[in-house]
Amino acid sequence: MPLTTRRSLLVSLAGAALLTGCSNGGDDGGGAEGAPAVSREKRLKAKAARESADLLGQYDQALGALPSLAARLTPLRDEVERHVKAFGGAPRPSASTAPSTPPVAEKDVLKALAAAERELSDRRMTALAAPDAPAELARLLASVAAAGAGHAFLLSEG
Repeated sequence: MPLTTRRSLLVSLAGAALLTGCSNGGDDGGGAEGAPAVSREKRLKAKAARESADLLGQYDQALGALPSLAARLTPLRDEVERHVKAFGGAPRPSASTAPSTPPVAEKDVLKALAAAERELSDRRMTALAAPDAPAELARLLASVAAAGAGHAFLLSEG
């Protein structure tokens, strides 16, 4: 299978995983005894949104430094932006790269992004192990963690 076809397939699968994670499982943590769970869920979602926004910033910096990677990075960057929104966050305005930025090698940028994706995916998988993780949020975290692992793979190949 050609590299571009595999890449498109993995990005599509990761996107489908995200949509699956966004479905309503009916576990809303409501009621008086559910209040601490709702508060915990809000904190976890806010943290996840910040982490995704930070990753989005890394993609924007990479694209600013190496516009030649736009075809490869833009679909992944756009998916990370959807992750920010899925967690209830708002993407930060992209920062332009300063002209004094030293030149960087494409392989170094890809390696750094892959490592960031992998590390965030691992942290999200660890968060799933918490016994009090709300079910709906756990599904979303699992979906986004899977997408991140897929991104890391795509960034590492070739």
